[in-house]
Amino acid sequence: MHQKILTDLGLSPNEAKIYLSLLELKSGGVGVISSHAGIHRRNVYDTISRLMKKGLIFPVLKKGENQYSPVEPNKLLEVLREKELELSKILPELERQYQERINPQEAYIYKGIEGFKNYLKDILKENQDVYFIGAKLGWLDPRINTYLTNFLKQAKEKKIKFHHLFDNEVKEKTDSKELAKLGSDYKFIPKEFSTFSAADIFGDYVVTFTGLNYKQIDEDVTLFVLRDKDLAESYRTWWKFMYKNCNKSK
Repeated sequence: MHQKILTDLGLSPNEAKIYLSLLELKSGGVGVISSHAGIHRRNVYDTISRLMKKGLIFPVLKKGENQYSPVEPNKLLEVLREKELELSKILPELERQYQERINPQEAYIYKGIEGFKNYLKDILKENQDVYFIGAKLGWLDPRINTYLTNFLKQAKEKKIKFHHLFDNEVKEKTDSKELAKLGSDYKFIPKEFSTFSAADIFGDYVVTFTGLNYKQIDEDVTLFVLRDKDLAESYRTWWKFMYKNCNKSK
């Protein structure tokens, strides 16, 4: 797990292995590092050179073979900040190119857990209230708990409000205190009209789902994303009609 996080940060697999090995060894020569990390000796030399350039290890001069030691792990945060700084330099141009390609109308698909996270990012980007039809508390899937906590914090800062029409199953299984975590404006769709699908409306977006269950997102969940101002306004009007004719019994 540690190695994957380091590679996600930008280190090569060999760089991650050697850095983690040196954390365990405290220090070591090329031969010891090669044996401990399971990397061929000739590849260790190149990897050590790259890690030194990144400031993640340093040489310890001793008689005989040179030894190498790792810098403190906090240095990794500095590496991350440097990457963020480099990205911030080109973001304005990337954003300009992105805005140029956006059409008033779009249709595309998000898939899986990462696609679900992209949909949450769209909510923050649009910065408008969200209206839910057939909501099932999929947001409370444990696999996105950390991501959701950060999302809700940002949504609160942006003053984004959530207006829910929950499926009847939510009323039967969920305590009102838990529901209140996602906002106080909610009602329940009658049991005979509950479905396995859902639709969310925010700004110019309408997002419909397949693969949602109570507090659970299917691994292959599919999100159909439509971006059209008039369509979104129509869905909001329908939401208001349904909301007016539903009950809040919790």
